[in-house]
Amino acid sequence: MKLCFRFPLFIFPTLSATKKCMSISTQHYGRLHYKNGPANAFRHAFWNYLIAKNCSNLTKNETATLTWSEKITDWHEKAFPNRELARKMDLHNNEVGRFIFLNHSSKTEQEVIEILKKLTVASSKVDSNSNFANFKNKLVHIIDE
Repeated sequence: MKLCFRFPLFIFPTLSATKKCMSISTQHYGRLHYKNGPANAFRHAFWNYLIAKNCSNLTKNETATLTWSEKITDWHEKAFPNRELARKMDLHNNEVGRFIFLNHSSKTEQEVIEILKKLTVASSKVDSNSNFANFKNKLVHIIDE
């Protein structure tokens, strides 16, 4: 994957972020984060936040960390295809996670988890007719849990 050759230093922080995200998502939501509900929205946003946060420890170039986070998570959505609506939901929630990093990078991880948990409770249900632009910086889900 040529993406990894462009950002080789970010590979291990990304793997670490992924493992930690899965663990914390399971801790807070059990297996619900594997479904397309609010817990899944939390997981995708937290994953992108953690990738950016971990990579920012290697460089202070915020643009590079956010570009990497977007590219690697977009790649994941293409490599492991979902139904169209679920893919759009995941991409949207990934973007919310990067927004959280941009606006809360100085907060502790626990503070960010609490912010994301509040966003999760307020997550909006979407369907194929939804205009995702109406949910900017808000989490979305497909099914209620």
